[in-house]
Amino acid sequence: MALTLKSGTSWWEAYARCVSVAPEAFDSDRLRNLIRGEWRRVGIPGDHVTPVDGTPIPGPPRVDHDEAVAAVVHACTEHAKWSQVDLDERRARVTAAVDAMTEQRDLLALLLVWEIGKPWRLACADVDRCLDGVRWYVGEIERQLAVGTPDERVPLPGPVSNIASWNYPMSVQVHAELVQLLAGNAVVAKTPSQGGFHTLTLAHALMKRAQLPVTLLSGVGGYLGEALIRSDGIGALAFVGGRANGRRAAVSLADTGRRHMLEQEGLNTWGVWDFTQWHLLAQHLRKGFEYAKQRCTAYPRYVVQRRLFPAFLDTYLPVIKSVRFGHPLAVAGPDDPFPEIDFGPVIHATKAADLAKQLDEAVRGGGIPLYRGSLGDGSFLDAQDTAAYVAPACVLQPPASWSLHHAEPFGPLDSVVVVDTESELLAAMNASNGSLVGSIATDDLDFAERVAEQLQSFKVGVNKPRSRGDREEVFGGLGHSWKGAFVGGDLLVHAVTYGPDGPGERLFGNFPDYSLLPER
Repeated sequence: MALTLKSGTSWWEAYARCVSVAPEAFDSDRLRNLIRGEWRRVGIPGDHVTPVDGTPIPGPPRVDHDEAVAAVVHACTEHAKWSQVDLDERRARVTAAVDAMTEQRDLLALLLVWEIGKPWRLACADVDRCLDGVRWYVGEIERQLAVGTPDERVPLPGPVSNIASWNYPMSVQVHAELVQLLAGNAVVAKTPSQGGFHTLTLAHALMKRAQLPVTLLSGVGGYLGEALIRSDGIGALAFVGGRANGRRAAVSLADTGRRHMLEQEGLNTWGVWDFTQWHLLAQHLRKGFEYAKQRCTAYPRYVVQRRLFPAFLDTYLPVIKSVRFGHPLAVAGPDDPFPEIDFGPVIHATKAADLAKQLDEAVRGGGIPLYRGSLGDGSFLDAQDTAAYVAPACVLQPPASWSLHHAEPFGPLDSVVVVDTESELLAAMNASNGSLVGSIATDDLDFAERVAEQLQSFKVGVNKPRSRGDREEVFGGLGHSWKGAFVGGDLLVHAVTYGPDGPGERLFGNFPDYSLLPER
């Protein structure tokens, strides 16, 4: 059956809605930057295409280093004023921004579909999680700041600089910014170069209309890094990205004593040992393929006890073969509901080609191709560009020399390692020297407790996956997957405020000189 694009969801229809909703931020031919307190037509837009079908779309308008420095200087001026605004007024303005985004929820979600390839259900969940999470903080912020007590917390001395990945523009980046604003800080944010800049532009237009002190600019990280990380007056850095860029940021901050929250990549693993509850594991494995495993808490590596490998295979192969992928807006009829798929494209065609090469590399090195799907199994429009799509695949016993042996693929490419001893299991699960999450599938809870203590994963699940969490739940990483203050719940507020001890306050987190870890 030939598929068609769902009615009213084309890219240019979505962009026209953005121009109508926020003409100050969207020109008919390009985006603007929100710098020095205004939406300005500055910066050079780069060429860009949507990963969904290769349609050319306006790229991020990249500013230069000097413009970024001027933007930070202005943000520092805004911060000095905002930090003196009383909490009731801050709550009212943040709530107004959340209410405005709620009105534009479907448009924000549609932008996520086109920009970063999220299926409709997951795009809506990204927006909703942001807005619902911020509403929780609005209700808790007075307690979190200990208002009216000797332990009352105050804003940082300067704005918070935000450099985030492209995969969760709303539930990670905008969510964090709104909490930072609620706590009394101005914010500076850089759009990711790979996607999400239209979503962020619309969100920040609504934040600006609510009279929040926000700055949003685009640019190449290598040119803007020093301005957004080391500029005088910045109070803290919130970074989400790869280890190489995170390491450079950490080195740049080393002599500043500046607050930082650096979330970096890590290889999250499932360990399977003395286990029989295969029907439960199958449910977790299926959900794990959502958004093509393009998230920091995805599980792309399975470490399996040798004697359990046949049972694992009987569970895993039906799951990977049943994964649904394709164009996230392709339907049988133009008025049909949004398609129920697990994932659409990866972030761009280059990434798709890299994943294919990495699978071939593992096989050439001696790995066994356990499963390799075909794009023919996906649902696409006739003759559409599918260069950014990847069918799910898995390699058994990848070679130790594999480029992904110690790193996350950030795509639907799994690997399975078979082990014989508990020591081998731990070594394989700790392959990346630090991760955000890890899980153990076992019937032996004493074994699970013993192994969990030795895993280099911040959150450890027993017979269940772990996720980022929000609201009350702490989030962070161990080893090289995280540096600086942990966030989530009260700690997210603590990371961007000072208590009575001022900048010398000891925060929970991974720091160069100490580590205070809450219970996992």
